[in-house]
Amino acid sequence: MSVVAVIPARGGSKGLPRKNILPLAGKPLLAHTVLHARAAKRVDRTLVSTDDAEVAEVARAWGAEVPFMRPAALATDHATTEVVLQHALAWLESEAGVRVDVVVLLEATAPLRAPGLVDEVVARLDDPDVDTAFTVVRDHGYFWSRDGDRVVRLDPVYEPRQVRRPRWRETGSVYATRAVVVRGGERIGPRVSLIEQDDVDALVDVHSAFDLWLAERVLVEGRAQR
Repeated sequence: MSVVAVIPARGGSKGLPRKNILPLAGKPLLAHTVLHARAAKRVDRTLVSTDDAEVAEVARAWGAEVPFMRPAALATDHATTEVVLQHALAWLESEAGVRVDVVVLLEATAPLRAPGLVDEVVARLDDPDVDTAFTVVRDHGYFWSRDGDRVVRLDPVYEPRQVRRPRWRETGSVYATRAVVVRGGERIGPRVSLIEQDDVDALVDVHSAFDLWLAERVLVEGRAQR
């Protein structure tokens, strides 16, 4: 299979300005994910999709390709990850003439991944009956939603944790999807395989100053104790 990793990293961020290039444990936040992609044996190319010249410079400095600049219309707060992946795949296939079988989505905001995790996720697609594989973590919470003034309980009953049916939450760390699914504008196909991620790694998702502080503590202090 021809496997391309795509790392979305736009320049704008309201919660934590310029977060993709802020320092984390001695290197830019984005660099951690670029290095994870480059270390993966099953990834052939690592691309960063960005609209920002400085982010592009950082990405190239750490070994990623930035063969195009993302259009401004795909770098707004409302632009979905799905259209960003679709744009990157279309560019590779139409402009560069590259055949792609599998697209790997790696979020720069999830800088903690165990060695070999990216390859483990991609390997699930060796099974022809799997369209998408992605990382998850067990979630024992109870959830509610709000529709105007109406509050709705999503879990019908409370059950002891020991007997409750396991639930899984996407961590957003690694997705591997067949290119045909991405061409259709989706990131997850109908047939999925789940890979459980380490609880601590899954905990870190950098969108605020506190998240960045937590990631620093885990990388610098926590990993040495695990």
